[in-house]
Amino acid sequence: MTITLTGSCFCRSLEYKITLNSVDDARTTLCHCGNCKKAFGTNYGLTSKIPKSAFQYTKGKPKEHAMDNGGGSVVTREFCSECGSYILEYGAQAKNDFRFVTLGSLDNPTALPPKGEFFTKDRLDWMPQIPNTFQKREIKE
Repeated sequence: MTITLTGSCFCRSLEYKITLNSVDDARTTLCHCGNCKKAFGTNYGLTSKIPKSAFQYTKGKPKEHAMDNGGGSVVTREFCSECGSYILEYGAQAKNDFRFVTLGSLDNPTALPPKGEFFTKDRLDWMPQIPNTFQKREIKE
């Protein structure tokens, strides 16, 4: 059974839909790396990795910002040029295959619960781990 999810930026100038064969086609994770903390403006990033082919803008055109993540990989982030809401990101290696959609931009974020956490070595001391999820100190552990 196909699952369709919708989302938008805060001002709704950008709207999108995600079409998945199953919720298993998405992997929602928290990331505690410094880049995610800066991009999200909080103590972790929260995205769902989905196939690129599953994502489609239905309204508006995003502004893009590409930058080296500090480790030699270029990360592109797409956001609303009107309200600044951050919609998704992808690295150079994932560009042709995946999109990492910000969970808070979904109209129903509870549809894609977290499956794990990355860069737990950088988790703030007061932040508890998410129960029943994988825990990785680094991205490639």
